[in-house]
Amino acid sequence: MSNNKTTWNIDPAHSAVNFKIKHLGIANVNGTFDKFAGNVETENDDFNNAAVHFEIDADSINTRNAARDNHLKSPFLFNTEKYPKLVFDGRLQKEGDAYQLAGELTIGSTMRSIVLATELTGSGQGMHNDTRAGFEVEGKINRKDYGLTWNIATEAGSFVVGEEVKLHFDVELIKVA
Repeated sequence: MSNNKTTWNIDPAHSAVNFKIKHLGIANVNGTFDKFAGNVETENDDFNNAAVHFEIDADSINTRNAARDNHLKSPFLFNTEKYPKLVFDGRLQKEGDAYQLAGELTIGSTMRSIVLATELTGSGQGMHNDTRAGFEVEGKINRKDYGLTWNIATEAGSFVVGEEVKLHFDVELIKVA
């Protein structure tokens, strides 16, 4: 183990930021954020205690429905003009063969602590003799905890939009030479 810090950058071409949320209490609406960037700083080979910084371009939200996406970007929800980024800063902690990613997620003007289950899915050499590592990250947040409270009640007594947002990220990192 060396005392040198190693930086790993997220490869957006081989990574994905996905979410899903209940619609009408019946089925999930799936979406992605198409633009994001981040890095991981390690002090050892197994990513334990690695510092993670991740930024998502809020305006890149994509649910495959332009009207819904525009509503999500509006001041009713993400207010992307005023708050263009969702930001996460945290640390990876190894627990047996798995990791937990704990840190602060900021959406809009609200910062909250979250913990996400994280799995190292593989590591090795890339096509350009670079070193790569992959992670799968899962968790959930309550959108109301971040001030994303817009909703409409239906005649049946349910709500158009659920409160729980399920998160799923596939992340491929490239070691900075």
